[in-house]
Amino acid sequence: MAHRLQIRLLTWDVKDTLLRLRHPVGEEYAAKGRAHGLEVEPSVLEQGFRQAYKAYSRSFPNYGLSHGLTSRQWWLDVVLQTFHLAGVRNAQAVAPIAEQLYEDFSSPCAWQVLDGAEDTLRGCRTRGLRLAVISNFDRRLEGILAGLGLREYFDFVLTSEDAGWPKPDPRIFQKALRLAHMEPAVTAHVGDNYLCDYQGPRAVGLHSFLVVGPQALDPKVRDSVPKEHILPTLAHLLPALDRLGGSTPGL
Repeated sequence: MAHRLQIRLLTWDVKDTLLRLRHPVGEEYAAKGRAHGLEVEPSVLEQGFRQAYKAYSRSFPNYGLSHGLTSRQWWLDVVLQTFHLAGVRNAQAVAPIAEQLYEDFSSPCAWQVLDGAEDTLRGCRTRGLRLAVISNFDRRLEGILAGLGLREYFDFVLTSEDAGWPKPDPRIFQKALRLAHMEPAVTAHVGDNYLCDYQGPRAVGLHSFLVVGPQALDPKVRDSVPKEHILPTLAHLLPALDRLGGSTPGL
């Protein structure tokens, strides 16, 4: 008789898996700039943010912790560079905007829970599954989850800032397993990023599911992820776990 696999721990990505920003970054930055007398188009700020975020993530990964930065200073610098790229050269004028934006994005009011997220978490708990967070986020995440009523579902919240390594670094997944006292074979990770949330956990022996939403999948991703590991919505997770229960570890 075939061995029936039983997942005991589910680890979760957060941003764009369980939560998303209530308003686009460019709109938020433009509104705060306007309140301080700066008129900049949201689309220009959105583009500037994407460039600044990518550059700082490359030059100072994981909030610049290994370079002596704090996550707060890292974000303030990203905001300053975003406005600079959008044509605002007066850093002194942008500094209070950066401070305000940091506080605003610390608030649960800036975020919204995605459809089906809480129902899925509740369903997992009802089944007796343990849940935890593994997220490339800073220490503000605990307060955001608490304010949105989701923190109670998780045994622990492990951010990349706390761990010292971002996904897909295997060490962040290994630390989560140690915290939970679980083996990889009975653990599955759920998230929306192919590299960080699908390939990363599988490299250390976890199972994983990729949340894709309604958008078209990149052909390379589509061809490399079995259909049974793809979640069009979070409501597909529990049936996917049932199907996984008929497989053998490592598949």
